[in-house]
Amino acid sequence: MAATPRFPTLARAETPRADCTVCPHRDTVRAAGRCEPGDRCLVVRSGRQIERFLRMNPEFAVACLQDPFWERRAIAVRYAPVEAVRTLAHDRDEAVRRAVVTRLPPEELAAFIGDDDREVRITVASRLPAERLHAMLGDPDYLVRQHVAQRIPHGSLVRLVHDPDREVRKEVARRMPAFALSKLAADEDPDVRAIAAARMLPDDAARLLADPDWRVRLGAAGRAPLDALRALADDADRDVREQVRDRLNAMQPDPETP
Repeated sequence: MAATPRFPTLARAETPRADCTVCPHRDTVRAAGRCEPGDRCLVVRSGRQIERFLRMNPEFAVACLQDPFWERRAIAVRYAPVEAVRTLAHDRDEAVRRAVVTRLPPEELAAFIGDDDREVRITVASRLPAERLHAMLGDPDYLVRQHVAQRIPHGSLVRLVHDPDREVRKEVARRMPAFALSKLAADEDPDVRAIAAARMLPDDAARLLADPDWRVRLGAAGRAPLDALRALADDADRDVREQVRDRLNAMQPDPETP
């Protein structure tokens, strides 16, 4: 008797294929070899096949912009002229609107700042001119604000110092000018303080050498003045002690140097 398979065999999904005998393109596109059943097809409900078809036949994209099938509309946006894409700015499907905001010129994206879909707004935050990102500082979703923090002009980052989400504040700590990082010295999250400490001006970093979190002390030890480091020579954390030792030793004169 044959052994029972240890795991059940999964049925392989069949590739969707359209009925070419009733396709309106059979005597034109099909006859010219510009489509292929199961591979490049406009009428089947398969995103991959639709995309391959429109990549080869972009002249069909405009006609697909009003198609009932959301995925056909979304893919058509990639290949249609921008003038035609604008007609889908208020499409009922968020995937279509996401595609639209990737095609429109950045200066036209302000109309999407309040879109209901988070991914649409994230795309806007990634493409909107940086000087116009102020309008998104109060977005209700932290991922949107995180993208804003990655691109907003440095002088505006101070407005996100007290953001309720630590991931946003971490982006602020990575980008804020060194002279302003002391504003994050008392942040409630040690990850935020550690990022800031590793970039602070030396005197500001020295004030964090007594921080209760070793990651913050480690970052501060790489920036603080040498005279302040001696207080951490016996720090409880080995990485901090090694950082202090390395910096102090690097300043010692080479005994073999005349």
